[in-house]
Amino acid sequence: MTREDEKQLRYREQRSKDAIAMAMQAHWQDAVEINKEIVAKFPEDVDTYNRLGRAYMELGRYKLSREAYQKAVEHDPFNSIANRNLRRLKDMKETGKVEVETDKVEPQQFIEEIGKSGVVTLEELAKKEKRASTVAGDKAVLKIDGSHLVVENSRGEYLGNVEPKHAPRLIRLMLGGNKYYATVVKSTAEGMTIMVRETFQDPSQAGKLSFPPKGSAEFRAYGSDKLTKIEGEEGDESGYTIVGGDEVEVLPEETEAEENDTGNEDE
Repeated sequence: MTREDEKQLRYREQRSKDAIAMAMQAHWQDAVEINKEIVAKFPEDVDTYNRLGRAYMELGRYKLSREAYQKAVEHDPFNSIANRNLRRLKDMKETGKVEVETDKVEPQQFIEEIGKSGVVTLEELAKKEKRASTVAGDKAVLKIDGSHLVVENSRGEYLGNVEPKHAPRLIRLMLGGNKYYATVVKSTAEGMTIMVRETFQDPSQAGKLSFPPKGSAEFRAYGSDKLTKIEGEEGDESGYTIVGGDEVEVLPEETEAEENDTGNEDE
């Protein structure tokens, strides 16, 4: 490898990190410009086309997003990220309305603190056409609706209900004053999962865990390398390595051991 080749590789690596940083801060137009700059010099860079497709999708520019993902497929026909997003784009209707996600995705929201946060599955999902614009990394909102814990995206659009395994306990804690933050960790045509994180525990709920663990408390970082890995790895449908994909462990609802340790809680 020549000195010039090494220089070009360092350039691509640095600009790729810049593009990731812009996406992490939801500066999607800046991400577009950086990724276009990269593919102008490296026209066969599949990862960059995937990033470009994601940025265009976030800006509501679906035709350009489709073109970017198609470019990725031209160079890598079996690229799972590009193919999944092309399927997603088929489900999305061109509305002409540009909706830009301005909320920054905070990396700490992808750190699961056992007892205070967990990954849950959504049921009674909205039609895939309605969910197609919501991708991994987007914020979600929890709302109580009778015995259901409804999940909406940041635009107030219904996504689904939290599975019964977790919903009753979370509803009781929310009614007791607890507050939660939710983030989409996986979104496909077949299903959706979100991470729910306790951000405030009301004094009246002291000692009551939002996600009772099986074993001792510990911390696991699912997105620890989200900021440093170059996008395009297997397992994320958005083009950005967000969380651990299928390796995410869904924590159980209350365990018999917890009940024995804490006695009969009045919830």
